[in-house]
Amino acid sequence: MRRFGQIIGIDPLQVEKYKTCHAAVWPEVLKMIKACNISNYSIFFKDNLLFAYLEYIGDNFEADMAKMAAHPKTQEWWAIMELMQKPLSTRAEGEWWANMEEVFHLE
Repeated sequence: MRRFGQIIGIDPLQVEKYKTCHAAVWPEVLKMIKACNISNYSIFFKDNLLFAYLEYIGDNFEADMAKMAAHPKTQEWWAIMELMQKPLSTRAEGEWWANMEEVFHLE
């Protein structure tokens, strides 16, 4: 299992809409997330930043992410979410949400 922490900004005028959307995520999107071996997935909000935590339980992360990215309903969902999000200028090439370095973990 691999843990991921990711961060992205959010348009302050879109926070309530973002929260409303995530209170009722489309079932097809949730099913695809699980089908791509993502579990224990949470998104937190603070000071116009979104922090995501997820656990990847599969054995080919790149293939699973490609599968998710090719899913039409997920593409539709992402298109709506992207209008509200503000990627960090310091994110790596090809990232939307910036991956974070894990510096501590206790089980």
